[in-house]
Amino acid sequence: MKHNYRTVGVSLLALAITGCAVHTQPIALSTSAERAQQDLSAIYQNQEPLSGPLTLHDAMARAVKYNLEARLKVMEQALSERQLDLATFDMLPRMAMSAGYAGRNNVSASSSESIETGTQSLEPSTSQDRDREVADLTMVWNVLDFGVSYVSATQKSDQRLIVEERRRKVVHTITQDVRSAYWRAVAAERLLSRIDGLMTRVDAARGDSQQLSEQRLGDPVEALNYQRSLIEATRTLEQQRKALSLAKTELATLINLPLGSDFSLAAGEGYPVPELAVALPELEEQALIHRPELREQDYQARISAAETRKAMLRMLPGLEFSAGGHYDSNSFLVNQSWADYGVKVTWNLLNVLSGPAALDAAKAGEAVAEARRQAMSVAVLAQLHVANANYNEARRQFDTSEQLSALDEQIVTQLRNRREARSIGELDLIQGEMSALQAELRRDLAYAELRNAYGQLFASVGLDPLPEQLPSDSLQDISAALVASQQRWDRGEL
Repeated sequence: MKHNYRTVGVSLLALAITGCAVHTQPIALSTSAERAQQDLSAIYQNQEPLSGPLTLHDAMARAVKYNLEARLKVMEQALSERQLDLATFDMLPRMAMSAGYAGRNNVSASSSESIETGTQSLEPSTSQDRDREVADLTMVWNVLDFGVSYVSATQKSDQRLIVEERRRKVVHTITQDVRSAYWRAVAAERLLSRIDGLMTRVDAARGDSQQLSEQRLGDPVEALNYQRSLIEATRTLEQQRKALSLAKTELATLINLPLGSDFSLAAGEGYPVPELAVALPELEEQALIHRPELREQDYQARISAAETRKAMLRMLPGLEFSAGGHYDSNSFLVNQSWADYGVKVTWNLLNVLSGPAALDAAKAGEAVAEARRQAMSVAVLAQLHVANANYNEARRQFDTSEQLSALDEQIVTQLRNRREARSIGELDLIQGEMSALQAELRRDLAYAELRNAYGQLFASVGLDPLPEQLPSDSLQDISAALVASQQRWDRGEL
């Protein structure tokens, strides 16, 4: 019989567990398709249309305003501010209210018994209605909890400022990425059409050579070598084209333009070389002051110090004030509504025992935060010196590339004259033009690297390209502020 009961019990338990199992349905493809359409419309909506050629600072302004990563950091900052607002409520007294109806199926009665004789000394009686309405409003405020909550609110405030520093870092990174992609896109726009034109001429020369081979005119080995040289030239041009063709796509992604958009760039004429007007020691000092990572560590140190104060507060006794109002419809009560209040001292003695360990852990956190900041300071200075070395090296490489490009252009001019005079063949001219085109490509990419290295210097310092306040959030005002900041830095005004 017991075995049967056990079997029935196990069966009921298995049935209950099976009934509690949760099964979710796979998301339908139609739902994913709808979500994809919503995302596509949300990503590019409410953007100012692009009109005219795009300048560098216009591209940066679009990235600052429309880049999805930058939007995310703004949202995180807003969330952190809401969390700070929520943390301030922890400093308020605890207040609880309850109201309801209470009843029972019989009378709440009791009698008394003599502790000396053990006989009943009072007949059963009641002092409470079977059904009654009750309500309570109680407020409790603990001074110790208020102190701990206040310190926690200051930590939340510092965490909000940390989010702001991370947003600054994202702006620095995005503008620097736009700078790098923009100048490579400028090189692409300058040279892609020339690469395409040269590839067309190479294809035409290959076709002529194949015709001569089919007609068996001239030396077959020489014709095949000629075709091989043309194919090698085609492969070189294709590799160059591939490297350049992605630059505009990368730039469009950074500034949140629809991929495949047709836009032109306004890079200006010539290759002006930026000159650094600030001494390296001043850049070092500014970097230790302004870098977002170091300022974040300053806030982390304050948070760690606040954790130490919280550990000390928890070791202290707390003073608790309470007050409340009550109502009970019990007809036996003389006063159906009343107020009460009180003051008491609370002390968690276990916190006294664990307090020293918590205090040591908090102090160790402070030491770690300070050591981390010092290590990061060294890393920041190293990044600045690397950026300065890259800038100087980029200047030398650009000067060399510019000289080579000028020489190759003179050589092409001579080759064209000889080709017109029929003293050289088409392949010699194509190879010369290809060498000149490669030299121009190296020059333009070296210039892009120079502009990138120059901007990286100021990014390594941590200077903000935008002021704290703007007249508006229009692209025109953001772009104008970016131009003004760059002009100040170029003059050495940090």
